[in-house]
Amino acid sequence: MVTAFLIAAWIGSAMPRNGDWRQADTGVDIMIETNGVHTAIVMPLVTRQKDWSTDFPSSDLVSPYRPYTHVSVSWGEREVFLNTPTWADITPGTIIGALSGGNGLLHVAHYVRPAPGDALRTLRISETEYARLVAAIERNVLPAAERVIYSGYFANDVFYDAPGSYHLGNTCNQWTSETLAKAGIRTGRWTPLAGGVMRWVPEQTLDNPQ
Repeated sequence: MVTAFLIAAWIGSAMPRNGDWRQADTGVDIMIETNGVHTAIVMPLVTRQKDWSTDFPSSDLVSPYRPYTHVSVSWGEREVFLNTPTWADITPGTIIGALSGGNGLLHVAHYVRPAPGDALRTLRISETEYARLVAAIERNVLPAAERVIYSGYFANDVFYDAPGSYHLGNTCNQWTSETLAKAGIRTGRWTPLAGGVMRWVPEQTLDNPQ
């Protein structure tokens, strides 16, 4: 079953959506972030299209007064997010519970001038695409009165209640791909693993930072 899953994940992630998409010459620089297991979308905190501090105020953080410039947004399963601050905390029961169906949660981290690298790759998208990306993410943001705020792992991150159910067909990495696809950005069709998301994001080089 594991082998079949890995083969299906490889095939699904190799099938592109928005296959003719290309990076824009001008627009908004976003980043796709990975720790090897989980992916997130990193965006400027404030642009002409969106001020994310209205949805994710720094006052929700333990360290609210730093000069934050970017916000990282990802979605995942509540129990995994809240009860596994390190990989050593993950148990088979936690994994089975998540894959069989769990409630969604948004993880939001605030950064100060994040530097591109292999784990934080830049994509330049048009302003129209960015507006669609914002709209796709906003659909996962509950009104402040309807969500609970949970402490993050560090002083610059936090969790929020979010709609959606986590399961094998709808993982945290699939959420990243679905959100990018709704903006018109090229990504894989089914990307349950982080590598399936990152295969569509060019590695950064000094000669070609985009």
